[in-house]
Amino acid sequence: MDRHSDKATRRLRLMQVLEPSGGGSGRHFIDLCRGLTQRGHTVHAVYSPRRAEERFVDELVSLGLDGVHPVDMARSPGLSDFGAFANLRRLMRKHGPFDAIHGHSSKAGALARIRLPGRHAPRVYTPHAFRTMDPTLGRTGQFVYGTIETCLARFLTDRVICVSADEYAHARALGMPRKKLSIVVNGVETPPGGLRDTVREAFAIPAEALVFGFVGRLSPQKAPERLVDAFTIAAAKLPEAHLLMVGAGELEDLVRGRINQSPAGARIHLTSRFTGPEAMDAVDAIVMPSRYEAMSYVMLEAASAAKPLILTEVGGASTVLEHGHNGILVPNDDDPRTLANAMIGLADPSCLQRYAVAARLRSNDYDLPRMISETEAIYRSLVT
Repeated sequence: MDRHSDKATRRLRLMQVLEPSGGGSGRHFIDLCRGLTQRGHTVHAVYSPRRAEERFVDELVSLGLDGVHPVDMARSPGLSDFGAFANLRRLMRKHGPFDAIHGHSSKAGALARIRLPGRHAPRVYTPHAFRTMDPTLGRTGQFVYGTIETCLARFLTDRVICVSADEYAHARALGMPRKKLSIVVNGVETPPGGLRDTVREAFAIPAEALVFGFVGRLSPQKAPERLVDAFTIAAAKLPEAHLLMVGAGELEDLVRGRINQSPAGARIHLTSRFTGPEAMDAVDAIVMPSRYEAMSYVMLEAASAAKPLILTEVGGASTVLEHGHNGILVPNDDDPRTLANAMIGLADPSCLQRYAVAARLRSNDYDLPRMISETEAIYRSLVT
């Protein structure tokens, strides 16, 4: 077998590194580790136990990877980063050499890429939304984080994987070289059907009710409080409508407080009892009021499940949503009236039916094997 053939087919040794375990980055990490292992590659996964969700750790361990290693990584920069870096380097030496080391999200991405000059295992980085995509960051924050990301990309990264065309455009605007960038849109499995009645009955939601859905972390990025305020307005004109919110996070107390104060609070259901994919069958439309995204898994799952969408203008929205065709795109601001009006407009039966039909026609574009194959191809392109 010649060298070219060996490069295209041989088993790769890969290290995947992640700090946050929740949300889309955690899902991506699990899916990628599983898919690469199923294709015969050696995969070592490094995660931080500091913010690790029990469900994430259990699923990661169950994959049968060649190694699962906890390394304490803090979300914010600090002195603890020196210890995290040292522990990560120790794992690289002990279990390497690797054909590629892939860091996910900003903290793990930075720690995985910092190295001395010279010969090295290729470094790959998936931001899962650059910090600089946050419109609330401020000018100083934009400059500091933008400078760090651009320097790391230029000098210490072999490939940056953007998960949408919007994230790619943002990377280019920051000054990252085109030759260092690739786009691999996240892939999902179609959410399971047959759970509509089970989920609705759990919250005493009538079978005929119109149900808006939200799935995501209860965090400033996902802006769940925007949705509670908007639904409160819309509910006055939609007496049969309900809002099902699936998620947990640092804003949970704030969100529950808003729900308790809302005149429509009895029709707003916040839960972690079901996963997002499980709850998807029970909703008629997905509403995502996020402040910033790169390519949300919830968007993709909703599109795969043929659900009409109401999205703010964030990264990845244009990938799954054609405004006025399979949903509604609204401005990315804190005025709840615009979002409420979109919910009221979508509730019109003819509008909802038209959007649902259009959504079904777009529902087969986001499969998981494609994402695994495209990522694997990037690794192979970097192997010398």
